[in-house]
Amino acid sequence: MDEGIYIDVQKTDKIKKLDAIIFDCDGVLINVSNSYDLAIKKTVDFITSKFASIKLQVTTEMIDSFKKTGGFNDEVDVTYALILVAVASKKTGKSFPDLVSEVAKNADPTGIVSVEKYLDLLKVDLSEIKKKLVYPAKKFESPLSSLFDEMFYGTDLYTKLYKRSPQFFDGIGLIENDVVLVTKDLLQELHQKFDNKIAIVTGRGEISAGHSLGKLFDEFNLKNSRFLEDEPREMAKPNPESLISSINGMHALCSMFVGDSMEDYIMARKADDSGNPTLFCGIYGTSQDPESKRNFFEQKGADLVLESISLLPKALNLVRA
Repeated sequence: MDEGIYIDVQKTDKIKKLDAIIFDCDGVLINVSNSYDLAIKKTVDFITSKFASIKLQVTTEMIDSFKKTGGFNDEVDVTYALILVAVASKKTGKSFPDLVSEVAKNADPTGIVSVEKYLDLLKVDLSEIKKKLVYPAKKFESPLSSLFDEMFYGTDLYTKLYKRSPQFFDGIGLIENDVVLVTKDLLQELHQKFDNKIAIVTGRGEISAGHSLGKLFDEFNLKNSRFLEDEPREMAKPNPESLISSINGMHALCSMFVGDSMEDYIMARKADDSGNPTLFCGIYGTSQDPESKRNFFEQKGADLVLESISLLPKALNLVRA
């Protein structure tokens, strides 16, 4: 197989039937290592320093260790988990990196619920920091989620989004560090095969995705795209309802979801199990450890595994050959 491309040969017949393609945004259409990931690191640093007098360093590997569990599609959930572990580390005397690894290994698709349950087993009193963070909560009721959004969006976009001024942070948002990976040429090539059946299902909000993708945003079928930050929390990945809604809205007979996370994989499999033929393509090139991510997707049984979305046309042509 060509470098950067893995195809499950048992799925070639199904791949040939594809008539729609749906993309995750972060890590697929956009590289967020210096935007969303950096927002996690900066928010953890701010909260732990201000509220718990803790100085520590969060690494991308720590962030990925939670995201691999299938329950942390929301970056603020990852931030919350890391803050709880930081406080637990201080109270127990365990090293922060070791405790992150321990907690992440015992986390599951229930996300922060599984983290809280595991930390409860360690008999650590986290009531004080939880009271300060008020998370999860309705919009603007949690200092944690508000601070994260202010840092990520920046003053101007935050004000546009929420019709209110930031309370904790004033300046340019980390969203401006987004690196767009998708190109107009790629989308035009995909339009030749899929026509208008090219959509987005992402944990981002619509304004956020549109801000970063710019003019390319209109290349997607926005009517049948889903932006989960704008939806109730229970719609978050890996809940397949948003993906199924997108598939049905485009009247697709066989779809492929292109993602970069465990949540994306689970969501695609759930959509397929529900009677909506759905393949999963895993993207690994934007990971901090690409080879590990590639092996992860192959071991999970992803139908396609690509280093980059730029390889999509080539991969599909290989199947048709």
